[in-house]
Amino acid sequence: DVSKYQQMIAWDAVSSMQVKKIKLGFVFIKATEGIGNTDPQFKRNWRRSKDAGMVRGAYHFFLATKDGRMQAENFIKAVDLKTGDLPPVLDIEQTYGVSKDVIKNEVKEWLNIVQTNYNIKPIIYTNIDFYKQNLGSDFDDYPLWVAHYYQPRQPRIKRDWVFWQHNDNGRVNGVVSPVDFDVFSGDSVAFSQFLIK
Repeated sequence: DVSKYQQMIAWDAVSSMQVKKIKLGFVFIKATEGIGNTDPQFKRNWRRSKDAGMVRGAYHFFLATKDGRMQAENFIKAVDLKTGDLPPVLDIEQTYGVSKDVIKNEVKEWLNIVQTNYNIKPIIYTNIDFYKQNLGSDFDDYPLWVAHYYQPRQPRIKRDWVFWQHNDNGRVNGVVSPVDFDVFSGDSVAFSQFLIK
């Protein structure tokens, strides 16, 4: 997954990279943050990743101190999802001192509005500890993209997960700085079924 921190990405080099017969199959791109911010590289990354033949997804970095509805509207305004794209993603990692109940309510607001707009259930991205402490079973029906680095086989979480961010120091052709590496839980058929129809 990438954002402005990876600067200008050479997407043709990304899509053609191959290591031991393995190619990169998808990318998550930061789109928005809070109620008024769009990642300055989003439009370029969104367009060029598709042109290079990558399956792409867009994510919103959630600020717990801001209104969930306004954050959803920020994302919807910036992201036009198409057939073959990944479902929208809510990235929530920090409380900023906001209570668990408020966070849950604002996150639910974001998820409901975004699901209604795109007609697909959004993915929640977070780490294991944040999920357990601040979200929990109220959100077990949502697909989970979980961050848990340097585990040998899988993340240590009881509930099902769809994507696992297993490394935060990956190297990819066409990208100057390190990137997070993610894996899908399933085969190519399950992956294609997970995409927007």
